[in-house]
Amino acid sequence: MPWPRVGTGYDVHAFGPGDHVMLGGVRIAHSHGIVAHSDGDVALHAACDALLGALALGDIGRHFPPSDERWRGADSRALLRHCRQLVGERGYVVGNLDLVVVCERPKLSPHVAQMRERIAADLECAIDAVSVKATTSERLGFTGREEGIAAQAVVMLVPA
Repeated sequence: MPWPRVGTGYDVHAFGPGDHVMLGGVRIAHSHGIVAHSDGDVALHAACDALLGALALGDIGRHFPPSDERWRGADSRALLRHCRQLVGERGYVVGNLDLVVVCERPKLSPHVAQMRERIAADLECAIDAVSVKATTSERLGFTGREEGIAAQAVVMLVPA
């Protein structure tokens, strides 16, 4: 029987022109957009990296390179579903995902429940297996200066 596997992921994107950000598969109104090849959903990109890392399959850039025009403007939920498919093909399911988004703004608490619902649906797991937290960096660093947004994820995969 295979052992459980753990992976971590991290992603960051700069703010740029726009009127919203995508986080956890949810469109959130904001004074800026995200500079990215895809939709720039740092939360889902960190989750993808955690899933890929747990399977020792490299990182999101290897699977969805920014040099590949197929991924321009891509919906990060599709990327997450692809990574979940790789998990299933290798005989695992998501045991749990713990995700933290770091930004001063936008405020995420009104959106956390919907983010958890969408992530759980895409990972085909129970909503109580998905934790989404938001924090600030106390005005320190690039997130504190509101130049961008970051996310970190940890996932445990268990045998199916």
